[in-house]
Amino acid sequence: MNSGTEEDKLFTKVKAEDIFGHSRTFENCRFATCNFSYADLSDVLFIDCRFEECNLSLASFTNTGLQNINFKHCKISGVNFSKSRDFLFEVHFENCIVDNAIFYKKRNKKAIFRDCSLVETDFTEADLTNAKFDNCNMNRAFFSNTILKNADLSTSYNFIIDPDNNNIKKAKFSLQGLPGLLAKHDIRIG
Repeated sequence: MNSGTEEDKLFTKVKAEDIFGHSRTFENCRFATCNFSYADLSDVLFIDCRFEECNLSLASFTNTGLQNINFKHCKISGVNFSKSRDFLFEVHFENCIVDNAIFYKKRNKKAIFRDCSLVETDFTEADLTNAKFDNCNMNRAFFSNTILKNADLSTSYNFIIDPDNNNIKKAKFSLQGLPGLLAKHDIRIG
């Protein structure tokens, strides 16, 4: 398939080359237990779609439209979301492995990351205003000039965020997260 629109369909255990192609559009579709690792999803538009138990590790999202997309129980390691389209970009993750992903300069306000692994994920210059990071492992995640206004990180752990280099106005943290905010001062809290 090279072009066209698919609406309200369920795709189960399909291969990327069987359904994706240049200028494809998928609206209100569900992808279940699909292996799209290393897939070229360039120039594809996804609107109101769900990915469940899929492997999208190292998939290419160059000029890909991701509008209100939900990933649940997916492996999305190494994906560079910064290359996807900015227009109406909105992605949410639940029980996903999003390690080594890149969200450089992405605007994803009200994003939800629930029970996710975000190890070494790059959030440099991303706008995550009102985002919710619920019970996420953020070990070595990178924050620089990141907007985290009103974000909730109160149940997440292993993060290091420099308050002088990020906008964390009215963000919510737990007392256990305090060391991650003071790490640059090399002080002991105990």
